[in-house]
Amino acid sequence: MASDPVCGMFVEASESILHATVRGTTYYFCSETCLKTFTQPERQLKALKRNIALAVILSVPILILEYIPLPPWLPVIVDGSILLVLATPVQFISGWRFYRGTYDAIKMRTSNMDVLIAVGTSAAFFYSAINLGNPGGWYFDTATIIISLILIGKLLEEFVRGKASDSVRKLLALQPPTATRIRADGTEEEVPLQEVAVDDVLLVKPGEKLPTDGVVVEGHSSVDEKMVTGESIPVEKGAGNTVIGATVNGTGSLKIRTTRVGSDTTLSKIIKVVEEAQASKGPIERLANRVATYFVPVVIGAALVSFGLWTYIAGEPISFGFTTAVAVLIIACPCALGLATPAAVVTGAGKGAENGILIKGGEYLERMQKIDTIVFDKTGTLTKGKPSVTDVVKLSGLTESEVIQMAAVAEKQSEHPLASAILERAKGEFGGKGVPDPDSFESITGQGIKASYNGRELVFGNTKILDTFKIALDDEGKQKMSALRKDGKTAMVLAVNGEVAGIVAAADTLKDHVVDTVNRLKLMKIEPVMLTGDNGETAAAIARQAGIEKYFAEVLPTGKADAVKRLQKEEHRTVAMVGDGINDAPALAQADVGIAMGSGSDIAVETGGMILMRDDVRDVVSGIQLSRKVMGKVKQNLGWAFGYNIALIPVAAGVLYLATGVLLNPIFAAVAMALSSVSVTTNSLTLRRFKPKL
Repeated sequence: MASDPVCGMFVEASESILHATVRGTTYYFCSETCLKTFTQPERQLKALKRNIALAVILSVPILILEYIPLPPWLPVIVDGSILLVLATPVQFISGWRFYRGTYDAIKMRTSNMDVLIAVGTSAAFFYSAINLGNPGGWYFDTATIIISLILIGKLLEEFVRGKASDSVRKLLALQPPTATRIRADGTEEEVPLQEVAVDDVLLVKPGEKLPTDGVVVEGHSSVDEKMVTGESIPVEKGAGNTVIGATVNGTGSLKIRTTRVGSDTTLSKIIKVVEEAQASKGPIERLANRVATYFVPVVIGAALVSFGLWTYIAGEPISFGFTTAVAVLIIACPCALGLATPAAVVTGAGKGAENGILIKGGEYLERMQKIDTIVFDKTGTLTKGKPSVTDVVKLSGLTESEVIQMAAVAEKQSEHPLASAILERAKGEFGGKGVPDPDSFESITGQGIKASYNGRELVFGNTKILDTFKIALDDEGKQKMSALRKDGKTAMVLAVNGEVAGIVAAADTLKDHVVDTVNRLKLMKIEPVMLTGDNGETAAAIARQAGIEKYFAEVLPTGKADAVKRLQKEEHRTVAMVGDGINDAPALAQADVGIAMGSGSDIAVETGGMILMRDDVRDVVSGIQLSRKVMGKVKQNLGWAFGYNIALIPVAAGVLYLATGVLLNPIFAAVAMALSSVSVTTNSLTLRRFKPKL
């Protein structure tokens, strides 16, 4: 094994050649190649911006020279050759991608928007080039403006591409680069992570990330596994317990014996699932392209038929037939089609941003409006992601206020994960003086705390600690404990001077507006589903509180992606996944639309196609409403654009000439095309009036 020093990716040596596999593609690399792998989308984006700049900068003088009257002393320098010089770079440098797309379409024996753009702009360009000596036959502006506008639309679609490699790189960065290995003689050595082997014994100090998966052989601590398992409460670990690489150790030291390293670790498997889910998605076929598959041959056929009829049947000059053919191609050239999707998407995306919803591209809007199932991660998405005290029950001797006071005193010096929740609840119970220290304190591993305060002996923890001190819990107490546990709460019992005095329960509680959101989704005929790594009892309680009928419990990160896949394949659902953690990344990638909470991890945000910046689950509903509105506008725009083309193609072909003797000049075809674009843009701008209905 070896590690690339630039991107930190671990690679394997095969026949003395270093290589790594990313999204199904093997790269043979050194640092430079690895960097190229991750920067390629950025370079493509820069190239597109350069082509747009070139097209716009040269189109402006073409427009000025063709249409704006110049002083008497200037026309001598304005002729077709100058326009040809200005238009040629736009046509064959900025517009080269359309020729390449046309070539690819021809190889695949199909047609797409690139074919129509290439044919239409080429017709305008070459017709103008042939008529350099005839100012009335110049349509260079038509070709250059079409290319400029279509490229701007492409920029909007390409702007957020290339995030998959960033997600994988950040997942890999979660692993610490080094580990502290204990030699056979008991001394410690710091080694690169890739040198760690199975059965090595590693020392993990307080606050450090665990280097890899293993089993605790010595020590006791709590480990924050939320980033991987989704559990909001840190898990206590002692000898014999398993630990997961990249999770965060608490305040104790642990010695672990490694069980999995390299590609076998839990984190590596999460990475693999993310890669596979992202790679399995084919490119989203745009509605315009689908229609263009049939529309392009019709337009080209209409142009050829028009030329043939006027030239060989009607006996008109070749120039007459060519003029009608060019008019057909220009009037059908998809300026409005190219704007139909991006104009609506840009307006909708801007409106979404105003409402705290970031959308990564039109494809996600297209998918979102088809969603019939939304899967919610529990921890941090439906719930607040940290425990808080939910119940204080008095049983004998003390008031509820005194129960929480004594519990707080007992927990004051504790490292237990729930201590902070109890101390937070007890604020203000001591007259603003703060929680006092106990007179004595003893932590009993796996059970709780024994302490003393003002002459009182305090015992606080789970029911095991009562057995240790031979304290009896009566039937009422047992019923209360059972009821709290059924609600998915962690219940702790307080005994004072050998007698049970009360119960304190804590749980990860629902966020605001969760119930309203679930009800709204049901009204929209969308089924809410919950996924969680919690046990079945806790999952059932949270689902019941939220009003969710269908849920999956005890699900590992890779299992979350499998659950989404099962809904897609077996139940034929169109699924959105809402999550905020690293453990949600595989499911976000697998879902038809991944919706990331903006307060979550960078990886969840980058894997998701829609980001909710306000950490408000109601924005899930707003996102769906917005996507439906935007796609409605896209379909209206496409309907107008294609309807306009279909209606005016016969006019461009010369139908009116038969009745009135008036032939549509290609320049008027270009004007009509521009008016079509204005109508599409105006229709899209009505999305500014969008307001979520919550």
